[in-house]
Amino acid sequence: MSNLLVHRPTSLRTPLTEGLDPFTSMNRLLNWDPFQEMFGMTFPRSLSRLSESGMALIPPLEAKETPTSFVFKADLPGIKEEDVDVSISGNRLSLSGKREAETREEGETYLTYERNFGAFNRTFTLPELVDTDKVNAELKEGVLTITLPKVPEARAKAIKVKEIK
Repeated sequence: MSNLLVHRPTSLRTPLTEGLDPFTSMNRLLNWDPFQEMFGMTFPRSLSRLSESGMALIPPLEAKETPTSFVFKADLPGIKEEDVDVSISGNRLSLSGKREAETREEGETYLTYERNFGAFNRTFTLPELVDTDKVNAELKEGVLTITLPKVPEARAKAIKVKEIK
């Protein structure tokens, strides 16, 4: 198993109920994590931009290792291809993007507002065995799949044992 380092973003929250309608205030209070603010202090603001609702957009992600590659999948519903950026610099994979908030019309009253909007940035430190020239990223039905093949030398191979007489 390789050493894959995952950098987990956090959000820096604003005051919970500052000038908001009762439904948004209640939603913030019910989703408030008092320990989240302690962890947010270790991340620069650029990694945790807040959305209009005060909640950062942090897409769910899975990362797995197969015998021939590393595969990352991120749920990005409602995010367009041109709003996603995948890059590799040295041994660091960066995934960033944004989902724009929908405009609120005058006279509309939201009964709940749970969808998150804004920018996100995820960074992973990759092991040396990734072939960065053959990385593939595709967005299909709201799921971004990034495949990072391993260099052939890093792949496990069976060694035949010979009996000596």
